Amino acid sequence: MSSRIFAVRTTAGQEMNVALLIERRCTAKNINVKSIISPPDVSGYVFLEASGPNIVSLAIEEIKHVKGWVAGKVELNDITKFLIQQPIIDLINTDDKVEIVSGPFKGMQAKVTRVDKAKGEVTLELLEAPYTLPITIRAEQVKIISKSEAIKQEVQEKKEKIDIFEEFSKLEDK
Repeated sequence: MSSRIFAVRTTAGQEMNVALLIERRCTAKNINVKSIISPPDVSGYVFLEASGPNIVSLAIEEIKHVKGWVAGKVELNDITKFLIQQPIIDLINTDDKVEIVSGPFKGMQAKVTRVDKAKGEVTLELLEAPYTLPITIRAEQVKIISKSEAIKQEVQEKKEKIDIFEEFSKLEDK
């Protein structure tokens, strides 16, 4: 029998707890759920692989923090981007604001001044230091807090271009 992927809505921040509760219920009551996926980048959703919606309903009924499940089928292509971790070095750009998550500067915020993708290192300026203190650390030791304004402007310009084309198409329709 083929299986499908279903999206279960949860309270934000409780995805892992819900996944564990569903897993316990499925093993205790012998409910045939093939997999439970709780990607760290997806807030408010847990994905279940089951043969049908009736199985999902049995698995999630009366579980704390479950708000229901989304009708319809979720394609595997839609969630594979959350399952395959992209290296942090590919996501970091100059002028991004980051938080240091390990090492002697743990918990401090900094601005990225240089990215060395070949070595997997980033050079940072600590924002909380009273003077400019450049440090170079491994990219895995930082977490992105906010993207640089240049990246945000590029995204905004792309949106504006799309809006202009939509406006022209509306004028042509008239």
